[in-house]
Amino acid sequence: MALYALGDRAPSIDPSAFVHPDAVIIGDVTIGPESTVWPGAVLRGDHGAIRVGARSSVQDGSVLHCTAEHDTVVGDECTVGHLAHLEGCILEDGSLVGSGATVLHRAVIGAGSLVAAQALVPPGLQVPPGALARGVPARIVPDGADAGLREHAVRTYVRNAHWYAAELRRLD
Repeated sequence: MALYALGDRAPSIDPSAFVHPDAVIIGDVTIGPESTVWPGAVLRGDHGAIRVGARSSVQDGSVLHCTAEHDTVVGDECTVGHLAHLEGCILEDGSLVGSGATVLHRAVIGAGSLVAAQALVPPGLQVPPGALARGVPARIVPDGADAGLREHAVRTYVRNAHWYAAELRRLD
């Protein structure tokens, strides 16, 4: 993995987390226990901080950034889908952001909520717990989140972390 300090801002990664060698972690980034960061993901904590809780997954090609005014916080047991972009927002515990979705400044994705693939969550939108946000711009569908999908994603990526840590090997 590519780990970089930026001045006095340095990453902190729990020893039980799995960060793929092709991920890039820069600056004030904390990754919690049993969390995973997959190939091509970039977490850049330069102007503010990025916090990823326990058993959360930041999948391939995702970009997490922050601003001087707004940290990016990913709670426990969250899934950030492939190619997602998070910028100065909060994902509460158990939420899922679908592939290709964008969540912008001051947005809060409530506990157990789901942001649909390709959705654009505009600045400041508050998605209530257990809701579904979908569309461009995202609109809220109450009680629309699929708990089974969220729980399956958490279990799968925690299991994958152990598998990859034990068996991943580069062949070139």
